[in-house]
Amino acid sequence: ENRPIPEPGPNEVLLRMHSVGICGSDVHYWQHGRIGDFVVKDPMVLGHEASGTVVKVGSGVTHLKPGDRVAIEPGVPREVDEFCKTGRYNLSPTIFFCATPPDDGNLCRYYKHSASYCYKLPDNVTFEEGALIEPLSVGIHACKRAGVTLGSKVFVSGSGPIGLVNVIVAKMMGAAAVVVTDLSASRLQKAKEVGADFTIQVKNETPKEVASKVENMLGCMPEITVECTGVQACIQTGIYATRSGGTLVLVGLGPEMVTVPIVNAAVREVDIRGIFRYCNTWPVAIALLASKRINVKPLVTHRFPLEKALEAFETTKRGEGVKVMLKCDPTDQSP
Repeated sequence: ENRPIPEPGPNEVLLRMHSVGICGSDVHYWQHGRIGDFVVKDPMVLGHEASGTVVKVGSGVTHLKPGDRVAIEPGVPREVDEFCKTGRYNLSPTIFFCATPPDDGNLCRYYKHSASYCYKLPDNVTFEEGALIEPLSVGIHACKRAGVTLGSKVFVSGSGPIGLVNVIVAKMMGAAAVVVTDLSASRLQKAKEVGADFTIQVKNETPKEVASKVENMLGCMPEITVECTGVQACIQTGIYATRSGGTLVLVGLGPEMVTVPIVNAAVREVDIRGIFRYCNTWPVAIALLASKRINVKPLVTHRFPLEKALEAFETTKRGEGVKVMLKCDPTDQSP
């Protein structure tokens, strides 16, 4: 609250923040102070799912002006390295990323960001939808890496926010049938709401038993599995469930070491692919939202003003609802 309003550099814009979603990683940093090799050593501003209004532009910025509503891509390359040259800038080891130590995030009133990674929102796309482009981008990147196409049979493991965006994107990309698993009945109900064809509530079945249920529900083994939990048993299920010659994409992040039936995957030519965030997804997401080809509005279940940020984080920590959204602009009176 008491920090000075930053001045944008030549290629930056100053934004009055509007909507910022809370991600599981934000909660994890808040609770544990680290995720893998990323360790919080100094005070850090959280937040990386965000939208806002341009207040001031740097001298070199020509595509944005004060008053423009924008969605913010939180990852900005610091150098044009080999990964940037090949269009995979998300893999650049020196990338700036909001709310990844030591880089500050954008859960604040005013924030400056690279203008090239701020994308103008059409009039029919809301600030909340703009903030949801960040998690939606994970789904777009994962489904592209998985090769989802017309008629695909897809298994999504986990029905949290990332599982749900993968359901939305897979259906939009032409998947004929999507089956979702989760422990929570309420989250599976939300998966149905956003387009899942089948749901399976996992109780205490073995990975092979869950895989068998997936096959029975779909009428065949899925060509594509998108694993969104990071839980060892779920990764094992993903390998057993995926059709020979198919693809398993690992989205969820769990422990560094996991025991998996790798030989089962190898002898059946199941490709295992990783993803790291996303790249080149904001223009795609904005086009999909503007054309109403997808609907992400049901994902937001809770809203809090910035003054109640702690309450919002506690709500997310308890696993209530799906996506908790913080409102940073006190002048905004929209519902």
